[in-house]
Amino acid sequence: MIVCPKAPPLTVEDYRSLPEAGPRYQLIEGDLYMAPAPNRFHQEISRNLQVKLYLYLRESGLGKIFDAPFDVYLDETNVYQPDLVVVLNDRLAILTEDGAEGAPNLVIEILSPKTRRLDLEQKRKAYPRFGVQELWIIDPEPKQTTQYRFAPDGGATTVTISESDHLASPLLPGFTISGAELYER
Repeated sequence: MIVCPKAPPLTVEDYRSLPEAGPRYQLIEGDLYMAPAPNRFHQEISRNLQVKLYLYLRESGLGKIFDAPFDVYLDETNVYQPDLVVVLNDRLAILTEDGAEGAPNLVIEILSPKTRRLDLEQKRKAYPRFGVQELWIIDPEPKQTTQYRFAPDGGATTVTISESDHLASPLLPGFTISGAELYER
């Protein structure tokens, strides 16, 4: 939900002046969007994937994982709060006390009824433009994950994984999570 439609574009400076407590917001193309709390199934999926990725990253030493609310500053009019963010060692320099100042290697968005359109349209199109290497969009119903692997030349490979498959990534050698683990309630 846009907080103030038809207002002049907001910037990172405006975003940083918001109170820390209260509703979560995202700044997308200069518009401020309120992010309502996700439902329980969304949170269970996020927890399942976060734990598995955390253990993998700790064991492999390849990078770090962060969960929402975690600000990702992409430019002066775009500050996102993805559900999960993986920053590999080659990009650790983007991490600051405020969040990430630049594109993470991997972004994970779990669809919710209230943010579905925003995640599938605006954010999905913006991530490759800012340098995200891979985006996973997890749809709790019908329990399906779409992976977008973005090439530096602007091309993309799309892979769809169903509940009966395993989720893996070339960015994370040896990492895998089954659909049963991902969607466990």
